[in-house]
Order: sequence, then structure tokens, then C-alpha cells
Amino acid sequence: MAQPRVMLYALTTCSHCRNAKKLLDENDIAYDILEVDLTQGDERTAAIDAVKKYNPSCTFPTLLIGEKVIVGYRENEIKEALGI
Repeated sequence: MAQPRVMLYALTTCSHCRNAKKLLDENDIAYDILEVDLTQGDERTAAIDAVKKYNPSCTFPTLLIGEKVIVGYRENEIKEALGI
């Protein structure tokens, strides 16, 4: 079974975001990441709008696994969504 597309919206200063990245890396999961706090101006506005589309509270990490949205570092939910 092919791995679903994984997108991580994160902050560089967030320990839960670092845990999510570590879990993905340790399991050799390919993912895209947008570290919102490293963006500026229009790029930051677009990044925040993207997060709010999936998570109106705009909290981090916001993780998209295929069609599933996981807000926060929920290790078991993430593993289940990835089939690991």
C-alpha cells in the first residue's frame, strides 16, 4: 500500500512539533513541512491561512496524513494513520 501524502505544519520552537518530526524521521516517512515561524509577510499570511483551513484554532503541530487531520502530537493516532 502506498504511503499517503504527509504534510506537517509546525513551529521551530514547539516541542510537540519536534516530536512529530522525530516520529516521522525515525519511521522513514516522507513528508513535507512548513515551519510557519520561519515565514514572513505574505508567505506567513498564506501559511496561517493554510493551517486554519484544516485547524481553525491554528495550533501546532497540525499534521495532514492523506485526508486525515491530526492536531497536536498524538503518537498513537499518527502511527495508526500511517499504518506503522
